[in-house]
Amino acid sequence: MTLPRFLQIHTLHNYPAALLNRDDAGLAKRLPYGDKIRTRISSQCLKRHWRTADDAFALSRLGVGMAVRSRGTPRLIRDRLVAAGVTEPLAQLAVEGLRAAGLVDKAKDLKGDEALETGQAVLLGHAEVDYLVQRCATLAAEHSEEKTLKAAIAGFLKDEKKNIEALRLGSGLESAMFGRMVTSDVLANRDAAVYVAHAFTVHEAQVENDYFTVVDDLLQEAGETGSAGIFDTELASGLYYGYVVVDVPQLVANLEGVSIKEWRNGTPEQRALAGRVVQHLLHLIATVSPGAKRGSTAPFEWAKFMLVEAGDWQPRSLAGAFQNALPQGEPALRKAAVQRIADEIAQMDAAYGAPLARRYLAVDDVQVPGAERLTLQTLAEWAQTAVVRAEA
Repeated sequence: MTLPRFLQIHTLHNYPAALLNRDDAGLAKRLPYGDKIRTRISSQCLKRHWRTADDAFALSRLGVGMAVRSRGTPRLIRDRLVAAGVTEPLAQLAVEGLRAAGLVDKAKDLKGDEALETGQAVLLGHAEVDYLVQRCATLAAEHSEEKTLKAAIAGFLKDEKKNIEALRLGSGLESAMFGRMVTSDVLANRDAAVYVAHAFTVHEAQVENDYFTVVDDLLQEAGETGSAGIFDTELASGLYYGYVVVDVPQLVANLEGVSIKEWRNGTPEQRALAGRVVQHLLHLIATVSPGAKRGSTAPFEWAKFMLVEAGDWQPRSLAGAFQNALPQGEPALRKAAVQRIADEIAQMDAAYGAPLARRYLAVDDVQVPGAERLTLQTLAEWAQTAVVRAEA
C-alpha cells in the first residue's frame, strides 16, 4: 500500500436510554434522512469529547501544545500579564490594544470589562498566548501611556506578522486536527485535517419522555407525602453510524509546516507525529462517549464495529447503506447494520473498483469485503503505520 491521502473511519455505536446531544429545546437532536426521522449526534459534540478526553490516549498525552477556546481569552491574557508583573491598568490597556488591532476579536473601542470578553469563542494555542503575553509585557515596560502602548502593540503585530505566523504548532493540536477560522489577519487560518460527520441512527428515532420526581428526604422523615420537584426529559436509544475522514497531507502539513504538495517526499520522521495522532484518534473515536445526564444514564459505550479504509481516492461516506432505515423489529440489529455496510461496499467496489486498503474491528461474527479483522490496538497501529511508512 502506498502512502494514503485519506483515512476513512466508519463506526457503529449503540446507546440505550441516553440523551447524547440536545437541541435548543432540550430534546434529543434529530435528522430527517431517507424514509425516517433519526436521532443524531452533532460533529461538534463528538469533537469536543474527543478533544477533552482524559485517558491513556488523550490528545494531551502526545506532547504537543494544546489550545484554549473561550470568549474570555482577553481576560486570560490580562491576568497572565498581571501575574508577570505588569500593573493591572497597563495590562488592561494592552488587552484593549490587542482588540483594537483586531487580534482577538474584530470589535474595537471596547474598554473595561467589555474588553475582556470576545463576541464569540476564540481558539488560541497556549504557545500563542505565551508569545502575546511576553511581547505585551515587554511593551508595557517601555510604554506607560495609553496611546503609546496601544500604538506600540499595533506596530508589533504589523512588524512581527511573519514571526507570529511562523508559530506552526502555536495554535495547538486541536486546530491542526479540526481547523481554525480566521481570528485576525495576523493569526494563521488553519484548514481542518479531520472531517467529522454527524452520527445518526441506522433506524427510525426511538425516543421516550422520561417522567421523574425528586424525593424530599425531610418530608419523608416527617411522614409527609410529596416531592421536591417533578420533571421530565427526553431519552433516546439507538445504533448510530459515525463517519470520520483524516486528510493525511493536511494533517502532516499542519503539524510539521511542510508543503502539502511535497508530503509524500517527506521522511517517516516528518510523518511520525501525524501517525501517533491517528493512532490516538482511533482509540478516542472507538471508546470515548458523548452525552449529557451522565449521572442518571451512564452513556458510556465502545464501538461495536469500526472500519478503517486507506487510499488516494476522494472520500465517500457509507451512509447510503442506511437511507432506508432498518426496521424496528430487525433481529440481530448490529449484524444487520454491518451487513448493510458490507453490501454497500460490495456495490461500490463493483461500480468503481476496490482502490482502498481495509481493516476492521467487530464484536460480532461479521465479514467485510476485502478487509482483515483486527483488535483495536492492532487496527490503530495499522493506521499509524500507513501514515508513517506506507506498509500494508
